[in-house]
Amino acid sequence: MRLTLVDRIVELQPSQQIVAVKNLTMSEEYLRDHFPLFPVMPGVMMLESLYQTAAWLVRVTDGFAHSMIVVDQVKNIKFSDFVVPGKRLTLRAEYVKDDATSATLKCEGTLDEGNSAVKGRLVLKKYNLADSNASDAVTDRYVIKRLQDKLRLLYPSANSETI
Repeated sequence: MRLTLVDRIVELQPSQQIVAVKNLTMSEEYLRDHFPLFPVMPGVMMLESLYQTAAWLVRVTDGFAHSMIVVDQVKNIKFSDFVVPGKRLTLRAEYVKDDATSATLKCEGTLDEGNSAVKGRLVLKKYNLADSNASDAVTDRYVIKRLQDKLRLLYPSANSETI
């Protein structure tokens, strides 16, 4: 996850919900092209922000048991407002269903005024690389360690029970 579209996790209740924020600034590289005279966060980036938020909830809930949390399905996504530079997108995800290999979450991104900018459901698939190739267990451990380190940056109040 090189492109981080979550600036801070502000609330995290494992197995329940997460709240994170993304502050959109003019320094975002993609705004040069989208669109030069009316810069707005592209819908795919809004969706990516929701995914990243939901993935943190899944990781913490599962005790970082999986190195890979990927989008399997995107359902009923509705874009209803522009996210422009200077705005804060508050990202929420809450569990709908969870099992050993996937998690379904209801997600929404709202603006400062409380207006919904994007909402829908995400189905995330959970797995380890070693599930298909045992020699990848080392890579799984490396990825999980890096993700745990990143969580400490995004959620400073994380404790040893969370990570």
